[in-house]
Amino acid sequence: MMRKVLSGLVLATLPFAPVFAGPVEDYETLREEVWQSALDSSPTLATSVGDRRGDGQLGDLSLANYDEQVAMARVYLARLNAIDMGALPIDLQVDYAVLQSSFADQIAASEHDQTRYILFTNRGGWFSGFASLPYRSPFFTLADYQSYVERLEGFRSLNLQGIARSRQAIANGMTQPCEPMLGFENRIEQQIVDDYTASPFWQPFAGEKPGAISDEDWAQMKASTKALITGVVVPAYQEFLSFYTDEYAPNCRSGTPGILATPGGDDYYEYRVRSFTTTDMTPDEVHNLGLSEVARIRAEMVEVATEAGFETREAFIEHLRTDPQYYMTDVDEYVAHVAALAKHIDGFMPQLFGRLPRQPYTVAPIPAPNAPGNTTAYYEPGSLETGAAGIYRINTTELDQRPLWELPALGVHEAVPGHHHQIALQQELDIHPLRANGTFFTAFVEGWGLYSERLGIEMGLYDTPAKQMGRLSYEMWRATRLVVDTGLHSKGWSKEQAVAYMLDNTALSPANIDAEVNRYMTWPGQALAYKIGELKIRELRSRAEEALGANFDLRDFHDTVLENGAIPLSVLEAHVDRWIEGKAER
Repeated sequence: MMRKVLSGLVLATLPFAPVFAGPVEDYETLREEVWQSALDSSPTLATSVGDRRGDGQLGDLSLANYDEQVAMARVYLARLNAIDMGALPIDLQVDYAVLQSSFADQIAASEHDQTRYILFTNRGGWFSGFASLPYRSPFFTLADYQSYVERLEGFRSLNLQGIARSRQAIANGMTQPCEPMLGFENRIEQQIVDDYTASPFWQPFAGEKPGAISDEDWAQMKASTKALITGVVVPAYQEFLSFYTDEYAPNCRSGTPGILATPGGDDYYEYRVRSFTTTDMTPDEVHNLGLSEVARIRAEMVEVATEAGFETREAFIEHLRTDPQYYMTDVDEYVAHVAALAKHIDGFMPQLFGRLPRQPYTVAPIPAPNAPGNTTAYYEPGSLETGAAGIYRINTTELDQRPLWELPALGVHEAVPGHHHQIALQQELDIHPLRANGTFFTAFVEGWGLYSERLGIEMGLYDTPAKQMGRLSYEMWRATRLVVDTGLHSKGWSKEQAVAYMLDNTALSPANIDAEVNRYMTWPGQALAYKIGELKIRELRSRAEEALGANFDLRDFHDTVLENGAIPLSVLEAHVDRWIEGKAER
């Protein structure tokens, strides 16, 4: 659930590279410069790949640094375009296309003030990203702990930079709409504690001292962490809370909730559609595709309801939403149920893939400060270098709104064969580390997640009408996003219209729908990527099955789709077409 980025981006301090003998050398030199710049400007990215250059640092959120990154992206894109892509071998052509798309998107984004000033959604921003530091940092050596402590101290500067740009957002009419931000201050308040030991930032020191660290160093770091939590981190969150409640919230946008209500909002949304889908589709084309998909899925839902013995689709959905048999009340039991299902799904993976990642994943609740009003679940990438497993995060609030029949589809999307498999595998692929760790295309990543939900059919996971309806409801959820997101941001829909449309067409609970629509209102375009990406992968699979017939190998197809990591859909299509051609010639 992240937009397409070059993680860390680039600095503006690197010189032009000298001219080399050929396009391969020129390209590989440029790519390495970009990667080293990304590591320089994104300290946490460097940490995640085992590079210590960023120890103790958090990066630069200032507008000046943002402008420097964009300027350097223009320089890099010009150098890239000067290299003859056709003179490169196929693997580097894929590489080239990924970088070209990333730079072009970064530059296009910078042409809209919304990108410069809107730094958070109703789900979070720099402050919530920082809150994951205790969970995403390595804790093996003295240097690891020292880096963590120094980063706590650096939050004051990062937070002030975020507030400064958000203050400019207010001045430029670039605030979020009011309604989806209701209660946002409560999420900030949960980081403001009187007892430092109750802060999640104390968690790395709550356990036993590592044997490799001396008693003296351990005591000193614990004292420093206590002082930083009480003297820097908590006051910084208090400062952000005061800014939000005193300045930002009173200036939130009322009326039409869509981004078109901001200056230049129409053009910005058209850019967001192109960016998140990695296509040239217009908002109207996406909207009409959504209407078509909703009609198709709705017909399938009617068939399942009939199979379950209900006269109408609506009657079956009402039964699923209200019957207590489909809901748990105990959090520990719910977490154990999700974990057991995830382990059951693990058993199917060798049947679907020839290559599996080494990195494991675990199931854990969304941290309490971030859970209220958040989505049902999400995935946090891990890192072998930092010793962090991937995490399939589940929301354990409002369990009466989290039915068991949706868990099979949810699990295959967020864990395996969805996000964990794809992202962990990408980190371990034999591709340049910039590609393995630094590029992200939402249409590919989320499209793969939604495609993985269909793989649950082949695993036999949807073995009751309730679970079948759960999968269809999740697919309908992504189809209605095409209608609702474009409705909100290009057609002037109200929140009430969006909620009513999703209530009518999906089996999602009212609480989930409300949270989802709030998300769409504050994060324009992101929700479009899922269905667009999934439809392209399904199209490519059908093309391969038809072309190869008895020679089609599902495991080989899946490995082919994933073997380049996340890439634009056009690059994926060309790659699969080459694979089909090569298989057909054998």
